[in-house]
This record gives sequence, structure tokens and C-alpha cells, in this order.
Amino acid sequence: MSRSDRLRRTYPVVFLTLVAVITGWVLVAGNVHLSGLITAVHSALHKPSDSAQLISYDLLPAGAMDDEQCEGAPVNASSALAADPLKEGIPNSLTARSSAETAPADVSGKKPVRMIRDRYASYSSVAVDPTNNEVVVTDENLFNVLVYNRLDNTPPTAVTEPKRAIGGLKTKIEFQSGVYVDPKNGDIYAVNNDTVDTLVVFSREAKGDVRPAREVHTPHGTFGIAVDEEHQELLLTVQHDSAVVTFEKTATSEDAPIRLLQGEHTLLADPHGMALDTNDDLIFVTNHGSVHQVRAGAVAASGRIRESDLRKSNWPLGFSNAIPGSGKNLPPSITVYPRTASGDAAPLRVIQGPKTQMNWPTGIAYDPRSHELFVANDMGDSILVFSASASGDVAPIRVLTGPKTLIKNPTGVYVDANNDELWVANFGNHTATAYKLTAAGDTAPQRVIRSAPRDRPTLSIGNPHPVAYDSKREQLLVPN
Repeated sequence: MSRSDRLRRTYPVVFLTLVAVITGWVLVAGNVHLSGLITAVHSALHKPSDSAQLISYDLLPAGAMDDEQCEGAPVNASSALAADPLKEGIPNSLTARSSAETAPADVSGKKPVRMIRDRYASYSSVAVDPTNNEVVVTDENLFNVLVYNRLDNTPPTAVTEPKRAIGGLKTKIEFQSGVYVDPKNGDIYAVNNDTVDTLVVFSREAKGDVRPAREVHTPHGTFGIAVDEEHQELLLTVQHDSAVVTFEKTATSEDAPIRLLQGEHTLLADPHGMALDTNDDLIFVTNHGSVHQVRAGAVAASGRIRESDLRKSNWPLGFSNAIPGSGKNLPPSITVYPRTASGDAAPLRVIQGPKTQMNWPTGIAYDPRSHELFVANDMGDSILVFSASASGDVAPIRVLTGPKTLIKNPTGVYVDANNDELWVANFGNHTATAYKLTAAGDTAPQRVIRSAPRDRPTLSIGNPHPVAYDSKREQLLVPN
């Protein structure tokens, strides 16, 4: 008899002996989940010898969980746990159940008692189609791409009617965070930041729940977009993996990037917006500041690993390659690189420091005529303007902020050079606002596009996760 055969014969004996001992303990204690303990014992018996093993444990002293900051379960709940499942009719994991007992309850016909939701579009990015005199915005709340007349100007009590809306399951539009309009044909490029990992391209005539004319699989957490028409390249920031990937503009489906910028020396740290200077062949990237290191030489894999991604060149290293304990929060920044920068290349310049006033700098736009950078300063409720040649801890040339501006949590910004206008997507108040390019201080917008009347609050709900309930304060806690 081989060693493995002897072990297989020995395991059941040991297992049954342990179960018998634990069963007696359960009958005395009265408040232990037997099925959970059996599962734990079974797992322990099948662990490799070099795996972590349970050596010992200590029971908590009486009253250790009575602190008012950590409330226990209600009395009726604890009583149910200690009750005899056979007497009380409570199903036990060791008791046979019929298929009817184990079938999930049918809740399809039930309606919620109430809902917490924002019924109106929340604009996250903005672009202008100068040929057709249209404004294109992405709606990260209701998952739409909306097209408006550029000259629309809506009073506070009304809502702006879009000319066209693209949205629905076929569109693959969800958490759109960046948008680009092709100046030649009006095609709309929209970047998904979270759930679908897809860049979608629609023709100018697209509306309703229609399939994209083209789509490209992107790394998880893609946020900003810039397109170089001269070199026919499409550049994307990757938020979670602190990277910039470059595709051919005509890329489709599972095409791989042609360049990757990622690494500790790049100083990319939770990058969001990106702007392109075609004259000097530079890219400008806004960084929120959070970053972690990845293992050098690791196999490229996004946070959501797919077999097809593992075989792609220039795919960013993701969470699976993060070095534990390497995470840190740096001051927000703007980093500047040559357009063709790749690998772990250091930036040419960095704008960073308290004088900059940056607080979650998100969208960024470049005006080649004035050589200025316009930054949507999300948590600062402002637009910061810097010289494109700035470096270090420098103050903005001018700041657009104040109650008259209507700027609230701006996440998108666009320079309309044809009309000398600056457009801002305000995620915090249901508006897209237009100003003169030279506007500064507390200056009112020239025009306002609204998805809701001004008195409607913006909940700023973006991809909420599992909800917890604080029974002491009667509050819902929602990771957002």
C-alpha cells in the first residue's frame, strides 16, 4: 500500500473523530455553527504541509464584545442562533432539505419601498464638434452620450433638450469618463472607466440604443483620451495601473497597444486627464496622486486578467503584480512627456506643490495659441490655468472659481479654439458651462446647458458598492 493510499484511509478516521469531539463541544456551548467548524476541519486536513495551519486559539473573555462602539446582534437573533434547529424548525446545514426549501425566493414582482437615486444626467466630460456646432457630453450617472446645440442657453428652472442621445445595453456605454469628437467626420469616441473595459466609437448620426460602429478592448480603469490626428494615434490614461497606453487610431476589438508608459520613474500616480501639444509633440497628464509599485519583469496582466490580455504586447501591469505595502499618496500633479515616451521613462517636467492649488486635477485641455493649460480641479471647484512651460511648485496664471461661475466638481474641460470658448463639465450640479477663454475670478458663464433644474441636488453617486447600515445613527454607509 502506497503512502498516499494510507493517508486516504487515515483521513476519514481522523475526520470522524474530530467531528465527534466538536459535536460534543457544540452541544455544551450552544452557540457555535457546527457546519462551519466541520468545513474548517475538513479544509485543515487537506492543506499542504507547507500551508498555514491552525495551531491554537483563545476564547474572548466575557463581556469583551459589550463595548458600545460595537453593537451585537439583537436578542432575537442570538436566540435563534442558539435554538435547536429541529425544535424550532430552523433549517440546519446537516438536515436534508427539499428543493422547495432551498429554492431562492421569487422577488421579481416586488417593488422597493423607496429609492435613493439621481434621476438626472451627471456630466463627466465634454467636447465640441465645431463643424456641426454641437456640444457632446458623457453622462456617468444614467449611462448616456448626449449631444446638444452649442448655442443652447437654459434658464435655471428648465432642462436643456438634447438633439440626440446614445444609450442602452447595445451601446456598451456605462461609466464614460472621456470623450473625443473627430474633427473631420464627427465620430464620437467615448471611454469607459470601469465595468465594460471598452472604448466605443459612434458615427455622428448614431442615436438611441445602437451598437458602436467600432469598439476596442481597453485596460481596466481607462479614463482620459487624447487623439493625435497627424500620427493617427489614440492615447489613453489608465487610472488604477498608473499608465498611459497608445493604440493606433483605427484599432479595433482585441488589437494591442503600440506603446506603454508605466513604471516608478514615470511619476504617473492615478492619472486621469490628458492633453496633447502637437506642435512640440508633448503630452500633459493630470495625476490625483495615489500609486503603488509593481514587480519588475512580471507578466503583463490587468486587474481583470483575461487569457487574451496575457498574450498582448504593451499591456499594463495590474493589481495582480502590485508589491504589497508599496501604496502611497503623493501630492497631485501634472506630468509632461514626449508623445512617444514609453517604458519607465521619467517626465520632462512636473507641476506639483501647494502653490498650484491642485486638488484632484481631472480633465485637462491645451490652447496652442496662448500656450496655456486649463485644468478641471474637481475638489477645488475651480478651473486652474497654467503656462504650458511651467514646472515645479508654481501658482496658476489665473483661476476661474466662485458661486457666479456655477463650477462645481468639474471633471471635464475643453478649449473651443474656433469660438474662443472654454467648456466645463460640472459633475456636481448637472451643468455644462461655457466661458470666454480669458475668464477669471467669479465670472458667470456665457451659456449653460442643464440636465436638471437648478434646485435639484446632485447626489454624485458613481458606481456604489455593497451597502452597510449604522443602526446607532440610522445611516446608510455606501462605498462610492
